[in-house]
Amino acid sequence: MGLWTFRSLHERKEVKVSDQTSVAMPIKNMIGIVVAVAMGVFAYTEVTARLTSLETSRELFQADLLKKSEQKPVDQELFMLVESLFGDVEKLQKTQEQNMTNKVNIEFTQKQLEKALRDIEELKDKVRANGNGHDWNSNSIIDDRKPWD
Repeated sequence: MGLWTFRSLHERKEVKVSDQTSVAMPIKNMIGIVVAVAMGVFAYTEVTARLTSLETSRELFQADLLKKSEQKPVDQELFMLVESLFGDVEKLQKTQEQNMTNKVNIEFTQKQLEKALRDIEELKDKVRANGNGHDWNSNSIIDDRKPWD
């Protein structure tokens, strides 16, 4: 086969390498290289297995998610009921707001009526005090006297 020649810069020796060249190496270094290669292969297989596991779980998760996102007739019925209930709640809120306004109006009218009743009682008391009042106990509120008498 081919013949390669290497020259060292410090030494002017030529080293000839061919397919027949033998290399002397301590057994300790040889075992270290074999162990390093074995660890590399083991690490590669573990990383590959982990990636495969994660990809599989992701695919299963996406499939489950798609399956769950499909609406079944029961889900559609529940969704319609929720929408209906939401509409009812909105109507109830509007009615409650109107009732609160009515309550304020009723309280205001009630205060005005109480004031009017107090004013009427005061006027009646003044009329009685002046002696110009009618006898409220009589059966007739029409005076039989003629104004010219």
